[in-house]
Amino acid sequence: MIKSIKGIAAAYGISIGPAYKLGKEDFIIPEEGIAEEDVPLQIELLTDSLIKTRQEIKELQKKISAEMENGEAEIFDAHLLVLEDRVFVGEVISRLKKERVNVAFIFSQVLKKYIEVLSGIEDKYLKERISDINDVGKRILRHLLNKSHPAVFDSNEKVIIVAHDLSPSDTAAMHKKNVIAFVTDIGGKTSHTAIMAKALEIPAVVGTEEATLKIDSGDTLIVDGNSGLVIVNPDENTLRAYQDEEKRLRGVAETFLSVKDLPAETSDGHRVEIDANIEFPEEVSSVMFHGAEGIGLYRTEFFYMNRNDLPSEDEHYEVYEYLAESIRPQQATIRTMDLGGDKFISQLEIPKEIGSFLGWRAIRFCLNRPDIFKVQLRAILRASVHGNLRLMYPMISGIEELRQANKILEESKKELRTRGIAFDENIKVGVMIEVPSAATTADILAKEADFFSIGTNDLIQYSLAVDRTNEKVAHLYHPAHPAVLRMIKNITDAAHKAGITAGMCGEMAGEPNFAIMLLGLGLDEFSMPAQLIPQIKYIIRAVGFGEAQAVADGAMKLSTCKEVEKFVQSEFRRIIKQKKCDLHSIYAGAATASAGSWPFTPQADTHRREGSEH
Repeated sequence: MIKSIKGIAAAYGISIGPAYKLGKEDFIIPEEGIAEEDVPLQIELLTDSLIKTRQEIKELQKKISAEMENGEAEIFDAHLLVLEDRVFVGEVISRLKKERVNVAFIFSQVLKKYIEVLSGIEDKYLKERISDINDVGKRILRHLLNKSHPAVFDSNEKVIIVAHDLSPSDTAAMHKKNVIAFVTDIGGKTSHTAIMAKALEIPAVVGTEEATLKIDSGDTLIVDGNSGLVIVNPDENTLRAYQDEEKRLRGVAETFLSVKDLPAETSDGHRVEIDANIEFPEEVSSVMFHGAEGIGLYRTEFFYMNRNDLPSEDEHYEVYEYLAESIRPQQATIRTMDLGGDKFISQLEIPKEIGSFLGWRAIRFCLNRPDIFKVQLRAILRASVHGNLRLMYPMISGIEELRQANKILEESKKELRTRGIAFDENIKVGVMIEVPSAATTADILAKEADFFSIGTNDLIQYSLAVDRTNEKVAHLYHPAHPAVLRMIKNITDAAHKAGITAGMCGEMAGEPNFAIMLLGLGLDEFSMPAQLIPQIKYIIRAVGFGEAQAVADGAMKLSTCKEVEKFVQSEFRRIIKQKKCDLHSIYAGAATASAGSWPFTPQADTHRREGSEH
């Protein structure tokens, strides 16, 4: 019987093959009393288990570094930080001495408490980091209980992995030539399953909620990573349609990659810049491969994750220096930390806030804690002599915050001069426009900022009063809302009037549907995940700037999201039909195929998979 399961499209592409279902690993740990003289032995067992777990993770990290190019081994740094959490380990030992029960039971209880605390935090990224603690916790428990690691994956044929969740070590243990897709019950676009699927260059659909209930090992699956759909035991017609679509997408990816090293320039000579968003400096190799002209957004939040102390200035500096030297002469934009009080957990002892999206976070936190802010600013300044760096502040709501942040930056510069440390005296300082008040006063901000970068993810949800992580209202989250378009236009106009550039680093920048319209609205820079760059560059090179402006003008006159979306797609088809290029056949195929969406985002790296037969 054919079944369709809807989830979140986490990694692009289409794969067809048999399901390989993984079970959940559960630990039954009875509570057992111990004598006082046995406490040191239990502490020694804990210490030994921590050492063995560290060795395991280090070996796994080494394996990933050898097999993958794009720095995905950095994912396991978070695991190592969990092992170094003195608060966590200290609590286990303290309870062991006080309660005098077996260390495995105590450890499992403390682990459960930590997971419950993280589960209660509203931040989507942090919730998905629960898998780090789960994975490390299970490894330690295996050693405490003297249990062997279960065989996660053992197949000589190409299969699609189906699981409730997959930890980084689970995915790393799978041979990339035999795993052709992932499907999980939980997870999101920033979960480790999504990150590793992109690294392995295979499709993934996550957050299905029910995949493990509806799929059995051996079922034939179609995993559509473009639309987030999983089809179980398809009929011959559906199977044939997806096989044709899969073949077509591989050809499309090659077409897009053919322009990756060419400038993002319209057919009538208007030039824009296409950059990449990254979380780890080691992603630079992927960024360069896909034809990025620089780094438009480097998120620095990972410095503060899964640790109970604050990163030092030197820790920051070493990473920023590496980034600057790796990307030069291209430009890299470092966003200062976009974190809130509830994310520092033990070190700062800040009570969790209600409504953290609107709380003490990002620049608000930094202005209130200049001691922490300056550490990062000094490190960025020090690294600026090694390449072409610029920095930007997140969540600026008005000119007062920009001035306060710049005052702290000037103090940081003065401190470095006193120490005799060189830096780029003319480093550019920009503002991330993601708050409606900043969007509507962009003309004021533009007089004192060196550049703008529009963060559409937050700008849209703040403007439309929609929490995009809340499934009950997520359908109201519309990038094509007329209010959003007017704000984008106001921002670009204000920037250009002041003689500065306006870019976009939110998800909207990488949406093929909106590329022509955004070009016409006046964006100077588009920044997106590296894999999306070839397609967006191909689209921009295929159209004229005058045509793009006409599309934007037409969209601005419409009243509803649906009208805008319909108009933009209609104009896209009309324009490419007139062009003597491959775009018409590509998108005509996407519009009529039973698989995929229109426009779509094929996996640009498909041709790089070794041993691929699907």
